[in-house]
Amino acid sequence: MNKISPEMPELQSMDITADNITKLKSLFPEAFSEGSIDFDVLKQLLGANVDEKEERYGLNWHGKRQARQLALTPSRGTLRPCKDESVDWHNTKNLMIEGDNLEVLKLLQKSYAGKIKLIYIDPPYNTGQDFIYSDDNRDNLSKYLNFTGQVINGNKISTNTETSGRFHTSWLNMMYPRLKLAKNLLHSDGFIFVSIDSHEVSNLKIIMDDIFGEECYRNTIAVRRGIKNVQAQFEDVSALSQGHEYILLYSKNSLSRLPKLSQSHLEQKPGKWDTFWRGTDRPTMRYELFGITPEKGQWRWEKNRTAEAIENYRFFLEKKSQQMSLDDWFFDNLTSTNKKLNFVRKNDEDVVQYYVPPSDGKILSDNWMDISLSGNETIFDTEKNTDLLERIINWICRSSNDIVLDFFAGSGTTGHAVLKSNSKNNSNIHYMLIQLPEPSNKSEFMTISELTKYRLIESGKKVKDGNPDWNGDVGFRVFKLDTSNIRPWEATAESLSEQIDAYVSPILEGRSEEDLLTELMLKRGIDLSVNIETRQFDGLTVSCVDGGKLFTCFAKQIPASSVEELTKGIIDWHKSLKVGKDTVCYFLDDAFENNVAKTNLCAILEQHGLTNLHSL
Repeated sequence: MNKISPEMPELQSMDITADNITKLKSLFPEAFSEGSIDFDVLKQLLGANVDEKEERYGLNWHGKRQARQLALTPSRGTLRPCKDESVDWHNTKNLMIEGDNLEVLKLLQKSYAGKIKLIYIDPPYNTGQDFIYSDDNRDNLSKYLNFTGQVINGNKISTNTETSGRFHTSWLNMMYPRLKLAKNLLHSDGFIFVSIDSHEVSNLKIIMDDIFGEECYRNTIAVRRGIKNVQAQFEDVSALSQGHEYILLYSKNSLSRLPKLSQSHLEQKPGKWDTFWRGTDRPTMRYELFGITPEKGQWRWEKNRTAEAIENYRFFLEKKSQQMSLDDWFFDNLTSTNKKLNFVRKNDEDVVQYYVPPSDGKILSDNWMDISLSGNETIFDTEKNTDLLERIINWICRSSNDIVLDFFAGSGTTGHAVLKSNSKNNSNIHYMLIQLPEPSNKSEFMTISELTKYRLIESGKKVKDGNPDWNGDVGFRVFKLDTSNIRPWEATAESLSEQIDAYVSPILEGRSEEDLLTELMLKRGIDLSVNIETRQFDGLTVSCVDGGKLFTCFAKQIPASSVEELTKGIIDWHKSLKVGKDTVCYFLDDAFENNVAKTNLCAILEQHGLTNLHSL
């Protein structure tokens, strides 16, 4: 049995620096010598693409180097499951995570790298009134825990005022590492949408070009915003009141193409009839039709296609016209067969006509001012309309089980929009929301994350009530950021004795078996929404994760007398799942009554093909 210690990669969040080096080594192995990068060789291999000029286009600010490094520093935290605050825990695939989004994004790297189809965020706009969370390059997790303690105690949290000497710098230092980490999570054909206003749109564009690449920039979309003081438009002002905001759109891959996006069916024009004769002169396209043979010009289609179109219209008149309009039958047939029917007729004036079907709606531009601000279930003044989020979700998420991530979740509008989209389209898109427990200005909620959970519950009920025939997922699993369940080894001269005593049991007091399992799933790169089953064998709880990929028994005591029944239960369960030999098993090293019990357990499991055994 392999003993896993806290400093080993198996119990660390992703080391992005090491991962980048591995990728670089696979591309340019000759640029590595004795484990180190030979930058002279690397420059030679890159040839003309190397820019060694001291001055180049870009955006620099105090702290950019540290912000980049912050994204590369592994997290020392974990996520702890909160079943009591969740809805339909055992069946849902939606996630609501409470914590500093920087730390959470780091923890998600192994489990969700390359798996997110759509990221939408509505970050602080840096208007001078927004809360801007200040990261700590040395120990961001401890700072977060201190912050949550301040919130609970009701302390005032400062905002990033415009009088601050680092007004733009503080905002850029917050955004840069989060966007850097978010890019890793996007699927190869994924997209990210970032809402912003005029305060930081120019800076945001430059840092997103820096992170995603200029070639991955797709659009800057204009969306409507409310004008709070209408009278101000008629007074002497320093600038016009802004009636719009922006959404910057980037793809993960420069080769990705956006799906076709059309205007709402509210603006759809009905089908119409148009003349079948054309002025262009092709004698081969002049044939007898309804007793008419043109002497010049031509018919629009060749003879066989026209004959089929005439028959289609005759069938409609005889079989369908009493039940539905021609437009409706056209769309019904298109939906069921994916085929567009043609129709030709002669009207009462003896003019031969062909049917022009309803437009799919005009292709949308980057002007989205058509989305109304009225009728939206908003909680905050700056909250986005669910119609806006629905449009984005319906546009980008075309496959079942796509994941939508919002790591500035606010009141949970993105989650609400996902539920509405699923209910209308009978789809199965999942959301993942991350929200800092910052103070709420709503008296009934201490923090915004509490409000988020409430909104998700209520929106789920509302969507269900409005669509009683829809049986989709309206639940969510709640997780909260905390320190690792496993004590780190920090052997200084002063603490060595204390560390040795603590390592009799490396697991923190008060941590549950479910806490340990969640941390292990994150560190092994397992999706947090996978199915987890538990069974009891001789009073010991065993968890089976994702259909048998992982078995854990984190009982604090495993008596020698229980080993036989415990191993038999795991073996029989594993065989019934038929998952092969890649299954991994974990136990607590100090739980075994003695070394004999541990040795016997390993021997029995290995005899039955379970050889990947580890202990914490």
